[in-house]
Amino acid sequence: MSRLSVTDESGQAILVTVLFLVVLCGCVALVMDVGSWYREQRQAQATADSAALAGAQALPADPSKGIALAQQYADSNGGGVDGEDIAVTSDWEPNDTITVDAKRQATGFFSRLFSVAGVNVSETAAARAGVPQQAYGVAPIVVNKAHPLLSGPGCPCFDTETTLPLGKDGAPGAFGLVDLSNSNGTVGTSTLSDWVQNGYQQYLSLGEYDSDPGAKFNALGSALGDRIGTELLFPVYDSLDGKGSNAQYDVIGWVAFHLDSFDGNGDNGTLTGYFTRVIWQGIQSKTNQNLPDFGVYSVSLVQ
Repeated sequence: MSRLSVTDESGQAILVTVLFLVVLCGCVALVMDVGSWYREQRQAQATADSAALAGAQALPADPSKGIALAQQYADSNGGGVDGEDIAVTSDWEPNDTITVDAKRQATGFFSRLFSVAGVNVSETAAARAGVPQQAYGVAPIVVNKAHPLLSGPGCPCFDTETTLPLGKDGAPGAFGLVDLSNSNGTVGTSTLSDWVQNGYQQYLSLGEYDSDPGAKFNALGSALGDRIGTELLFPVYDSLDGKGSNAQYDVIGWVAFHLDSFDGNGDNGTLTGYFTRVIWQGIQSKTNQNLPDFGVYSVSLVQ
């Protein structure tokens, strides 16, 4: 006579359940801790980016100040940056690039169950202060590159008081005013005044721009008066061809001018002040390393 036997499988089910819970806990640890580590890595990148951009504000003129600014900004935004983690190098020009390495310890929580206390994360950023190929907020007054403080021995020279003449300069009907919108010199006085007071509200590239043929210095007096004690960004040109509204300035760069006073008189006017180095809103060229340097730089991340 045969007998039937029944096997008790409840113990196996408990074992499988326990194993499943262990695996599930491991997955939770992986998801939560790896997410936490990733956030820490992103914060390290943000610290490196912001510190590099802050330090580049002092380049290329003052590398030591650039390092100090980067360190100060990093300390105020999460830390993880020591003195040896900041370096100033020469990319396109001497002392034009600053590199910042940010390091963080990202601790683990659930991963400690598996003897993983945390991980070390690090990110690097580099920012360059370079001559902009395009500039924002340009004023409609041109400066000849032959000005002695721009082309003289050892120049461009900054912080030296000088006078910029505005009048018939190089071509009949050209008065040192430029039509930034290239609309054949048909810009109204109110528009020119706005460009003086607020700057042209678009990015402008280097190249040819129409002359504004009017002598409007008296009408620009109010706008220029509002800018006394501030810096204006002027286009620098190397040639002027044509006549009147058909004349064109070949703009090769940008220069900042600290305005101290203005005098407008009929067909002539003068601006008194000095050229100065500035960090200005602009877009650097990605390929041209040989743009004329008149002391105007824009800052951007390059790594």
